[in-house]
Amino acid sequence: MPEPTEPPYGHTVTGTRTRGATVTRYATDSRGVSARVDAGRSVVARLAGALQRGWTATTEAINGAGWLLLACAAGGLLVAVAWGWSEAWFVAFASLVMLALCTPFLLGRHSYAVTLEFERDRVVAGSEFTAELVVRNAGARASLPALLDIPVGDGLIEAHIPLLRAGAEHRETLTIAAPRRGVIAVGPMTISRGDPLGVLQRDHTWPDVQHVYVHPATVPIPSSSAGLLRDLEGLVTSTTVDSDLAFHAIRDYLPGDSRRHVHWRSTAKTGQLMVRQYEETRRSRIAIALDLDISQYASEDEFEMAVSVAASLGVQAVRSGREVVITTSGAIPRHAAERVHSMTTLPTLTPTGLLDAMSGVDASDLVMPLPLVAGMTSQEAHHLSMVFLVTGSELPVARLRQAAVAFSADVSVVGVRSETGAQPTVRSARELRVLTVGMLHDLSHLMLRGPA
Repeated sequence: MPEPTEPPYGHTVTGTRTRGATVTRYATDSRGVSARVDAGRSVVARLAGALQRGWTATTEAINGAGWLLLACAAGGLLVAVAWGWSEAWFVAFASLVMLALCTPFLLGRHSYAVTLEFERDRVVAGSEFTAELVVRNAGARASLPALLDIPVGDGLIEAHIPLLRAGAEHRETLTIAAPRRGVIAVGPMTISRGDPLGVLQRDHTWPDVQHVYVHPATVPIPSSSAGLLRDLEGLVTSTTVDSDLAFHAIRDYLPGDSRRHVHWRSTAKTGQLMVRQYEETRRSRIAIALDLDISQYASEDEFEMAVSVAASLGVQAVRSGREVVITTSGAIPRHAAERVHSMTTLPTLTPTGLLDAMSGVDASDLVMPLPLVAGMTSQEAHHLSMVFLVTGSELPVARLRQAAVAFSADVSVVGVRSETGAQPTVRSARELRVLTVGMLHDLSHLMLRGPA
């Protein structure tokens, strides 16, 4: 039997065995050619990717001055070749030499470990806070001087990093001002390394962003048995119940009444079972509605004082153990201002959480007016004993009165108008009492006054 021959290149051998002989068939297969084509495409794709990454890195590293030098070099070479000007040769040569001299400053990789630790992440508006910056060279070689950019809100802090040996670190204390209430975003930090001429520059960014809460200024409001916050243990209502603390009257016994409420002396006199009846007392529950309509405030400082007033009232209520609800208008799309009603309730479990939420409150012209906010508050918050409506000096008292009507008659409504520089006053206006606050510190004295 003849020896089987090798199949030609690029072919696959398939065979079947019969009795006494082997039949071999050859099937045409083009995998050899396609493999070469795929390999070629892969090499081209890798080369294109490498060229694209190189071009991206080059364009990111060249500043405006670098592009100007490249333009001068290209223009000088073109003019020199076309017209033979010696000055053009000099311009092209000088531009290329400057680019070559600046290139070594970008060699090497960034090996920095950067940390930024704040002294505290919650401060009061108008104060300062410090942060400790630590930059460590985590590489095995010395690192050239660099510039670290730290975005702080709308501003930028630049920290100069000196030459660091391997394993060395640079520490610096930064002082950051917090003049206005808000939430300050710190980061992402970017470290830049470049040449002294500012022609070339390489950046490395750390994407972490930290937040510092700048709380509104607040004033303490002392509790007192007199004044507007006199209901420390709850207010007595006109609703009569079968069991409470405030005695109301004696009535006839009804099936289901508890025997422990039987008034035996009256029962002995009348010959019929008589039971005690009580007036319902409710735990003090306070609502604070803050007006975010920017048109109701004469200035930005007036709005900031209104936020501080609302924050002071809310913090005092939380610390005194009262239930407090703070509401504001939610954002409303401009195209649906007439149809959409939106209300936001701020967290009030802790004073810190309340002040954090107050840090992010902003005035706008795309919000509901205060009467609508008061109406939604009365629907969502039940069993209220006192309501504060905080607004600016531009809101007429008639509109405040309209907002107060949204609450039931047994709810004490107080309107607080923020008016910078005004004389502090307390006056009654039918359905509510109106407090005019000229300075934030006036709030403590006004809250100690009794009903007008």
